[in-house]
Amino acid sequence: MSLINTQVKPFNATAYHNGKFVQVSDADLKGKWSVVVFYPADFTFVCPTELGDLADNYDTFKSLGVEVYGVSTDTHFTHKAWHDTSETIAKIRYPLIGDPTGAITRNFDVMIEEEGLALRGTFVINPEGQIKLCEIHDNGIGRDAKELLRKVQAAQYVASHPGEVCPAKWTPGAETLAPSLDLVGKI
Repeated sequence: MSLINTQVKPFNATAYHNGKFVQVSDADLKGKWSVVVFYPADFTFVCPTELGDLADNYDTFKSLGVEVYGVSTDTHFTHKAWHDTSETIAKIRYPLIGDPTGAITRNFDVMIEEEGLALRGTFVINPEGQIKLCEIHDNGIGRDAKELLRKVQAAQYVASHPGEVCPAKWTPGAETLAPSLDLVGKI
């Protein structure tokens, strides 16, 4: 079963955010667009490149009204230690959620049970708490924040323009499509 258009399941967790431990729950994802990125573990190899890329593009996400959340099965204490020892992770201004029980990771269907780690899962969630985008990568394949930004912009456009859809490689300002019988077989 796909998670697309389903509600985010309830959760409560502790995150490391801007030098503090803070509580984060599913309620925090409502009322704005959210991006939740799951990654396997702190102190690894591909993960800091992705999280750093998100940090480098964080202001653009914020300008679109989007909050970013990083989640791994590490604890919030481990997130702090990583933040304090890595120049790349020190750039992060979005919450890093600890999920040591794996409850959130399981809620989003990205848990590797035999390893107790998350797959690289990316979720875009609308202000109503519905999952609008779900991508899951093998852990050896890194993600690109700019491509994620484009997808967030497309999701926001479609949400605010009923009856229109965004074709492949759509970017803001480009033409969209209005699905109709007239288009069948003509694209």
